[in-house]
Amino acid sequence: MEGEYPTSKFKRLCVFCGSNSGNREVFSDAAIELGNELVKRNIDLVYGGGSVGLMGLISQRVYDGGCHVLGIIPKALMPLEISGETVGEVRIVSDMHERKAAMSQEADAFVALPGYGTMEELLEMITWAQLGIHKKPVGLLNVDGYYNSLLALFDNGVKEGFIKPGARNIVVSAPSAKELMMKMEQYTPSHEHVAPHESWEMKQLGNYPGQENSE
Repeated sequence: MEGEYPTSKFKRLCVFCGSNSGNREVFSDAAIELGNELVKRNIDLVYGGGSVGLMGLISQRVYDGGCHVLGIIPKALMPLEISGETVGEVRIVSDMHERKAAMSQEADAFVALPGYGTMEELLEMITWAQLGIHKKPVGLLNVDGYYNSLLALFDNGVKEGFIKPGARNIVVSAPSAKELMMKMEQYTPSHEHVAPHESWEMKQLGNYPGQENSE
């Protein structure tokens, strides 16, 4: 087991996923499979908090496997009828922007499972990588071809001149959790950052309007 799973370069992985489980078991199986891969590699989890849908499946699996789970959840989504019971450590933030900023700062890499709001989170992490805000791998778990149309849209963006080939390669995709983790471990950025990573460090991503100290 140890030979197959050497020490991972990632200490903590952020997983974006839906608050629904999907109509087919293949999606639930994929969430549990990804959780198993994290446990095997001794990688902690950062996610959106709560226990509903795919979020609940992966968080419970990682928690049961003995790895640390950090759920970051906006105050408005805290009621149990919205997000259910949480496992592991819970950090309550003020809004969705602060949630994404905290998730991005806490994690060494990102993986998106199927979901609706998941796509917005995924695209923001891709954009931040393109701009040079972070240098962390962004993975897409393409369960049973779920994201084929989105990947085709990216490919068309390259064809039409809106996405540079190097920037298209920001997205690492695979049909299985094991293959995706292997690809992400080997990922090396091939795109040119719009602005150097260091130039973004003067202003932390979490400092959104209203959070600065007023004079």
